Amino acid sequence: MFSELFITSMLAQANDAAASEVAINTIWDFVVKGGPMMIPIFICSLFALGVFVERVSSLGKATIIPPDFLDGLHEIMRSPTRDRTAALAYCHDSKSPLGPILAAGIKRLNATPELMEKHVQDAGERSLLTLRKNVRVLTVIASICPLLGLLGTIFGMIDAFQTVAISGEALGKTELLAEGIYEAMITTAAGLLVAIPVLIGYHYLTARIDGLVSEMDRLTVDFLDEHAYQQALPANVSRTNNTTTSTPQAAASDGGNGRNAMTVGSVAEISGGA
Repeated sequence: MFSELFITSMLAQANDAAASEVAINTIWDFVVKGGPMMIPIFICSLFALGVFVERVSSLGKATIIPPDFLDGLHEIMRSPTRDRTAALAYCHDSKSPLGPILAAGIKRLNATPELMEKHVQDAGERSLLTLRKNVRVLTVIASICPLLGLLGTIFGMIDAFQTVAISGEALGKTELLAEGIYEAMITTAAGLLVAIPVLIGYHYLTARIDGLVSEMDRLTVDFLDEHAYQQALPANVSRTNNTTTSTPQAAASDGGNGRNAMTVGSVAEISGGA
């Protein structure tokens, strides 16, 4: 009777020891039992975290569109001298991606609306590349982490079946196979645990960039509408209460017919094309 109790207690202790070896109690246990493929998954997670933090800090609205930037540029362009050289220098000194876009428009205030639009669009595409810097890396990480996890699971399954195949004591002991499969599935779970937050972070940054681009587009159009309109007015045309009238000198030079006067529609077409 005592021998039976002793054997029972020894089996119970052995089962508890085996259960403690299989159980995952800490994150370190999770990483260790996942095998070698946990290393690249962990590196990808750190890299994705670094990219996300850097982009969030760089895509603040105050950084992309400084509050005082447009006020200072409007002040230069509304001055009597309308010094475009000073305006261009002001844009180039700005660290905002909006600066090169407005500089492209200021350089070509005398150009046709189509030419101005083309150069502003080209500058906008270059600034957009700056906003999207390293964001594509997140999509790569979100794509490869589940694959790395699946690869680790395949390696783990191969190892589990190989252990069962070469072990003479494995016949009829399904727990040996179950333990190998259980540890092999850890890498798949780890890959998904990294990929899902990274994918969410990617879409968050994309939405943030789209909002900033929309705001930059609105500010650029408003700026060029105002200053391209003023640039389009000839010296003998004055603007009062949203109408344009020809000066007496212009009317006299046209024989009193006033054909030199620009209509509101023509000026609006010039500014609208910008």
